[in-house]
Amino acid sequence: MTKTIGIDSSTQSCKVLVVEAESGDVVSASAAGHPDGTAVDPHLWVDALRTAWAGARAAEFQDVRAVGVGGQQHGMVALNSADEPVYDALLWNDVRSAPEAREMREDLGGAAWVEAVNVVPVASFTLTKLAWLARHERAAAEQVHRVVLPHDWLNHALSGQFTTDRSDASGTAYFSAVTNEYRTDLVERYFGRVPELPPVLGPHEKAGRVLPGWGLADALLAPGAGDNAAAALGLGIRPGEVVVSIGTSGTVFASSGQPTRDPSGAVAGFADAAGGHLPLLATLNAARVLAATAGMLQVDLPGLDKLASAGDAAAAGLTLLPYLDGERTPNLPEARGTLTGLSRGNMNPENIARASVLGVLNSLADGLEALRALGVDVRSVVLVGGGSKSRSLRKAAASVFGVPVEVPVTGEYVALGAARQAAWTLLGENPDWIRSIDACYEPEEGWGAEVRGRYIDARKSVYGV
Repeated sequence: MTKTIGIDSSTQSCKVLVVEAESGDVVSASAAGHPDGTAVDPHLWVDALRTAWAGARAAEFQDVRAVGVGGQQHGMVALNSADEPVYDALLWNDVRSAPEAREMREDLGGAAWVEAVNVVPVASFTLTKLAWLARHERAAAEQVHRVVLPHDWLNHALSGQFTTDRSDASGTAYFSAVTNEYRTDLVERYFGRVPELPPVLGPHEKAGRVLPGWGLADALLAPGAGDNAAAALGLGIRPGEVVVSIGTSGTVFASSGQPTRDPSGAVAGFADAAGGHLPLLATLNAARVLAATAGMLQVDLPGLDKLASAGDAAAAGLTLLPYLDGERTPNLPEARGTLTGLSRGNMNPENIARASVLGVLNSLADGLEALRALGVDVRSVVLVGGGSKSRSLRKAAASVFGVPVEVPVTGEYVALGAARQAAWTLLGENPDWIRSIDACYEPEEGWGAEVRGRYIDARKSVYGV
């Protein structure tokens, strides 16, 4: 049978899946770690890809016909005329460009940014990092001949050509997913000139051929995608479904046929990997809230899950605003966590554990409401990420969100999405892969609305938003 390869080059690691093109069944997989830090030599990503490639025995499958790359968004890979990095790649979570992002917002205003590129600059976005380089590392900035993204860098390693796609380009703050054009005037305004930028390919356009050194027999290279867009493709998101991912941070996103516009910047107007749009909202505090609560109660995560399952469904009146590290959505960078409703009767480990679970879910429910306010259809939630393994959390999610919740079988959905895009590029049509489901939940009557109302009241009372 024909096979494709999907790659997920994330912040922490590189994962390689060998997949049956017709069914989406994974036949081989491997991973290799990336170095810690927010600034990385991008050559190390290629080293990790080669290690994971060998571990997955990718070159041993002679029926592999296409490859796709999903990559962490926003990272700045600035190259000289020899296509060598002039500076370490600055990753999405490198915040040194926060002052430049603030100046950009003040310079043009949120409405103008949305009109131009449908995002409002934050320190994650590539353009802010270029502005930082121009201001603080002038000698390196003067050498810049080309600027690419992490997945573009791996596309080059695989094919010898630099290419990108709409989804990844839409996270740079100098490409508009609405007009499908680069805004080079913004690059010139904040970097001082316009380096070469990679061509932006359509959803299943061929990016080239995989070089012989990777051991494949004349395989195509798909355009690739940003990680969230690849995950949406791997999950097979349908209209009305919203993905809620509970990892170290939280993300809420959906595929949409129409762009959303949010001058506040809370919802970013990214592109998806299928020719549409990917409105996305991120929170800083998600699974790590559960880890912090477990530490406070001196239990491990399974122990916290057990306590939360034993607590009152509505935490007996306890409400946690889980802004332990400040928050991005709502924009409260100086905020801290707040626990309200304490009494002698409800102050026990079970209810505190339950309140931490409900606090995380309520924060993400705020994200769902933000998408609804922009016209996104929210009929059900697909719950993924490490936090979705918590039985107490997944059972409570539908009642807090107020819609049915589906939990897929744990999988590498970014890499799977990249493999699906590769199959689409190869076969000429998007394959209909079946999503494997672990569990489904329906909202319960009564307590979810009570918990949601208490949380909104507490948020408004403490922070006025």
